[in-house]
Amino acid sequence: MAQQTATTTPVRKPVSTGGVFFSFAPWIIFGVVAGPSTWEYAALAALVASIVLSAQDMLHGTLRVLDVTGIVFFAVLSVLALALDRGELAWLETYAQVISNGLVAAVALGSLLTDPFTAQYAREQTPREFWDSPVFRHINRVLTALWGVAFALMTVSTWLAVRYPAQDDGFNWVVPIALLVVAVKFTQRYPESYKAGVT
Repeated sequence: MAQQTATTTPVRKPVSTGGVFFSFAPWIIFGVVAGPSTWEYAALAALVASIVLSAQDMLHGTLRVLDVTGIVFFAVLSVLALALDRGELAWLETYAQVISNGLVAAVALGSLLTDPFTAQYAREQTPREFWDSPVFRHINRVLTALWGVAFALMTVSTWLAVRYPAQDDGFNWVVPIALLVVAVKFTQRYPESYKAGVT
């Protein structure tokens, strides 16, 4: 009985959707605000959000990979907006959302090769002795893959919005929002359902 409890305890709540959402918030802000004439302001707003939301982690030296990526990416965009003239930034105006979504997808899926990014949130509320358990690792690999695929599909969707301006609202808003809702709901429900299946 004690062994069974030790096995199931770490997956009671292996990842906080609130914590994940806070890390995604700057990217969502950028996606909502960015447009042909507003991406510079979107980058600055996302940079400020990234720094503010990561301030406490910075003080403790515990920045997560997605937070670091956001700070660097939005800082680079802000510098480019200041350093280059509008003509040189036409490509960025057009593909800013595509690039940002693609970068998140690459970071999420790339983290599967080393340390799934959702595990960084899960460890904050899971005892150290459970971090290497098969159940803990499986759930976080699935959740990380889910978020990576969601943002990969958002990359395709926002690219289609560029290619087909008449369907801009659907590809830039409806599809991404639907994907985010699905990802959040799955993140909330999958750990418990998986745990129930292995116990």
